[in-house]
Amino acid sequence: MAREFKRSDRVAQELQKEIAVILQREVKDPRIGMVTVSDVEVSRDLAYAKVFVTFLFDQDDSVIESGMKGLEKASPYIRSLLAKAMRLRIVPELRFVYDKSLVEGMRMSNLVSEAIRDDEKRYQGDAESHENNKENSKENNE
Repeated sequence: MAREFKRSDRVAQELQKEIAVILQREVKDPRIGMVTVSDVEVSRDLAYAKVFVTFLFDQDDSVIESGMKGLEKASPYIRSLLAKAMRLRIVPELRFVYDKSLVEGMRMSNLVSEAIRDDEKRYQGDAESHENNKENSKENNE
Protein backbone atom coordinates (compact mmCIF):
# COMPACT_ATOMS: atom_id res chain seq x y z
CA MET A 1 0.00 0.00 0.00
CA ALA A 2 1.56 3.30 -1.12
CA ARG A 3 1.66 6.29 1.16
CA GLU A 4 -0.09 9.44 0.10
CA PHE A 5 2.71 11.79 1.17
CA LYS A 6 6.47 11.57 1.06
CA ARG A 7 8.28 11.67 4.37
CA SER A 8 9.77 15.07 3.51
CA ASP A 9 6.23 16.46 3.07
CA ARG A 10 5.14 15.11 6.45
CA VAL A 11 8.27 16.50 8.13
CA ALA A 12 7.72 19.87 6.43
CA GLN A 13 4.15 20.02 7.69
CA GLU A 14 5.23 19.21 11.26
CA LEU A 15 8.11 21.71 11.04
CA GLN A 16 5.66 24.41 9.96
CA LYS A 17 3.48 23.79 13.02
CA GLU A 18 6.39 23.65 15.46
CA ILE A 19 8.18 26.72 14.06
CA ALA A 20 4.94 28.72 14.22
CA VAL A 21 4.49 27.80 17.89
CA ILE A 22 8.13 28.55 18.69
CA LEU A 23 7.99 31.96 16.98
CA GLN A 24 4.79 32.81 18.82
CA ARG A 25 5.81 31.67 22.30
CA GLU A 26 9.58 31.38 22.63
CA VAL A 27 11.32 33.96 20.43
CA LYS A 28 11.32 37.37 22.14
CA ASP A 29 13.19 39.42 19.51
CA PRO A 30 11.26 42.70 18.98
CA ARG A 31 12.42 42.88 15.34
CA ILE A 32 10.42 39.79 14.47
CA GLY A 33 7.03 40.97 15.73
CA MET A 34 3.94 39.20 14.34
CA VAL A 35 5.19 36.60 11.88
CA THR A 36 3.30 33.85 10.08
CA VAL A 37 4.88 30.69 8.71
CA SER A 38 3.15 30.25 5.36
CA ASP A 39 5.06 27.21 4.07
CA VAL A 40 8.09 25.00 4.64
CA GLU A 41 10.04 23.15 1.95
CA VAL A 42 12.39 20.40 3.11
CA SER A 43 15.15 18.85 1.01
CA ARG A 44 14.85 15.15 0.23
CA ASP A 45 17.60 14.25 2.70
CA LEU A 46 15.90 16.37 5.41
CA ALA A 47 19.09 18.37 5.99
CA TYR A 48 17.80 21.75 4.84
CA ALA A 49 14.49 23.55 5.27
CA LYS A 50 13.35 26.68 3.53
CA VAL A 51 10.82 28.44 5.79
CA PHE A 52 8.53 30.95 4.04
CA VAL A 53 7.29 33.71 6.34
CA THR A 54 5.06 36.77 6.14
CA PHE A 55 4.82 39.67 8.58
CA LEU A 56 1.62 41.26 9.87
CA PHE A 57 2.70 44.83 9.09
CA ASP A 58 4.59 44.19 5.86
CA GLN A 59 3.97 47.45 4.00
CA ASP A 60 7.31 48.87 5.14
CA ASP A 61 10.40 47.27 3.56
CA SER A 62 12.60 48.22 6.52
CA VAL A 63 10.31 46.27 8.89
CA ILE A 64 10.57 43.22 6.64
CA GLU A 65 14.35 43.53 6.38
CA SER A 66 14.85 43.87 10.14
CA GLY A 67 12.43 40.99 10.76
CA MET A 68 14.36 38.74 8.38
CA LYS A 69 17.64 39.66 10.11
CA GLY A 70 16.05 38.81 13.46
CA LEU A 71 14.88 35.45 12.15
CA GLU A 72 18.32 34.63 10.78
CA LYS A 73 19.88 35.49 14.15
CA ALA A 74 17.31 33.32 15.97
CA SER A 75 17.68 30.41 13.54
CA PRO A 76 20.12 28.33 15.67
CA TYR A 77 17.93 28.83 18.77
CA ILE A 78 14.81 27.82 16.85
CA ARG A 79 16.64 24.77 15.51
CA SER A 80 17.65 23.70 19.03
CA LEU A 81 14.04 24.03 20.23
CA LEU A 82 12.91 21.99 17.21
CA ALA A 83 15.39 19.25 18.17
CA LYS A 84 13.76 19.04 21.60
CA ALA A 85 10.21 19.08 20.21
CA MET A 86 10.62 16.65 17.30
CA ARG A 87 12.19 13.22 17.13
CA LEU A 88 14.46 13.52 14.11
CA ARG A 89 17.91 12.10 13.57
CA ILE A 90 18.93 15.29 11.78
CA VAL A 91 17.15 18.57 12.47
CA PRO A 92 17.14 20.55 9.22
CA GLU A 93 19.21 23.70 8.87
CA LEU A 94 16.68 26.55 8.66
CA ARG A 95 16.73 29.25 6.01
CA PHE A 96 14.05 31.92 6.26
CA VAL A 97 12.61 33.45 3.08
CA TYR A 98 10.10 36.28 2.88
CA ASP A 99 6.95 35.03 1.13
CA LYS A 100 5.75 37.63 -1.38
CA SER A 101 2.87 35.51 -2.66
CA LEU A 102 0.36 36.92 -0.16
CA VAL A 103 1.26 40.52 -1.02
CA GLU A 104 1.18 39.75 -4.74
CA GLY A 105 -2.17 37.99 -4.38
CA MET A 106 -3.65 41.04 -2.63
CA ARG A 107 -2.23 43.32 -5.33
CA MET A 108 -3.70 41.19 -8.12
CA SER A 109 -7.05 40.98 -6.33
CA ASN A 110 -7.13 44.77 -6.08
CA LEU A 111 -6.29 45.09 -9.78
CA VAL A 112 -9.13 42.73 -10.72
CA SER A 113 -11.58 44.59 -8.47
CA GLU A 114 -10.50 47.89 -9.99
CA ALA A 115 -10.96 46.55 -13.53
CA ILE A 116 -14.45 45.25 -12.69
CA ARG A 117 -15.38 48.62 -11.17
CA ASP A 118 -14.13 50.44 -14.29
CA ASP A 119 -16.09 48.08 -16.55
CA GLU A 120 -19.27 48.64 -14.53
CA LYS A 121 -18.83 52.43 -14.78
CA ARG A 122 -18.21 52.15 -18.51
CA TYR A 123 -21.26 49.89 -18.94
CA GLN A 124 -23.46 52.31 -17.01
CA GLY A 125 -22.10 55.20 -19.09
CA ASP A 126 -22.81 53.27 -22.31
CA ALA A 127 -26.33 52.41 -21.17
CA GLU A 128 -27.09 56.04 -20.32
CA SER A 129 -25.74 57.32 -23.64
CA HIS A 130 -27.75 54.64 -25.46
CA GLU A 131 -30.93 55.80 -23.66
CA ASN A 132 -30.15 59.43 -24.51
CA ASN A 133 -29.62 58.50 -28.18
CA LYS A 134 -33.02 56.75 -28.25
CA GLU A 135 -34.77 59.79 -26.76
CA ASN A 136 -33.02 62.15 -29.19
CA SER A 137 -33.97 60.02 -32.19
CA LYS A 138 -37.63 59.91 -31.04
CA GLU A 139 -37.69 63.71 -30.71
CA ASN A 140 -36.13 64.12 -34.14
CA ASN A 141 -38.70 61.78 -35.73
CA GLU A 142 -41.63 63.71 -34.28
